[in-house]
Amino acid sequence: MVKKIKELLGKEATQLLNHSCAFPKEQLHLPGPDFVNRVFSLSDRHPAVLRNLQTLFDHGRLAKTGYVSILPVDQGVEHSAGASFAPNPIYFDPENIVKLAIEGGCNAVASTLGILGAIARKYAHQIPFIVKINHNELLTYPNEFDQILFANVEQAFDMGAAAVGATIYFGSPESNRQIQEISEAFQYAHEMGMFTVLWAYLRNPAFKTKEKDYHTAADLTGQANYLSATIEADIVKQKQPTNNGGYTALKFGRTHEKVYTELTTDHPIDLTRYQVINCYMGRVGLINSGGASTGAGDLEQAVRTAVINKRAGGMGLISGRKAFQKPMKEGVKLLNAIQDVYLCEEVTVA
Repeated sequence: MVKKIKELLGKEATQLLNHSCAFPKEQLHLPGPDFVNRVFSLSDRHPAVLRNLQTLFDHGRLAKTGYVSILPVDQGVEHSAGASFAPNPIYFDPENIVKLAIEGGCNAVASTLGILGAIARKYAHQIPFIVKINHNELLTYPNEFDQILFANVEQAFDMGAAAVGATIYFGSPESNRQIQEISEAFQYAHEMGMFTVLWAYLRNPAFKTKEKDYHTAADLTGQANYLSATIEADIVKQKQPTNNGGYTALKFGRTHEKVYTELTTDHPIDLTRYQVINCYMGRVGLINSGGASTGAGDLEQAVRTAVINKRAGGMGLISGRKAFQKPMKEGVKLLNAIQDVYLCEEVTVA
């Protein structure tokens, strides 16, 4: 298995597989088969939340490892159904989305109220559902960029979902309202026995300069993760960092020189480890997003992202468009390749 992973990593194999992190792994709460007992059982989470979390960790090809592979298909709302599903029109039918998650060996499927509700009685007991309750829709003209509620916690509970998911655009003018809305929703979800997943994205035009796009800066995304943990997200979905120094370059907020001199380096695994550090040292699981599909190179990019996440101390990958914008067999192959990284004992935490 490791031979195939090395082939897919190509020239980066040595750099990624042999790296030692600046911040020691011994200080982290790392994923493992006992993660719920070791970490979440110490928290204030309802026993039913612990049960649903354990159900997540016990499902799919990564069962009993402490790692997760999730298929997210909510892009039909924001990116438009046409843009998302025209490359493979079978996914206009919600049943095929869930079939891909099951055949692909995923721990869970995350999607909209409508998609999961359409086939809930057939599949809610076969794979954990994560109902995404808010979205940014771009049919409004001119476009507005805001996460608004499309569903509520009770609707997710009634269809048998194991969790609710939501997005907050940290850094945006609307973020204060979104934080309050989702904090209340997550509290209610925990009371109802469901765990919570937060898409912790940055969104502000000022974060993108002529030199760099700091929407994926380790220091800024790390703080978004910390805010997510503050409102008791159980798992945080975050874009993998590509740079650092957002605070210093944009000259706002507060940071510390040791963030850049001792806690991180420019290595992608160190940058991602800083994201894990901000998830309460790994007490809250970090899953990185798989990113957009570019066609050729999707498999290699997905495996690279998974290697970085795992070696940094992350909990897994949530990959959608790279899988569902292909024929189902190819999508299954890509999901399995991601999972193989987490199943490979030779790919260790750095």
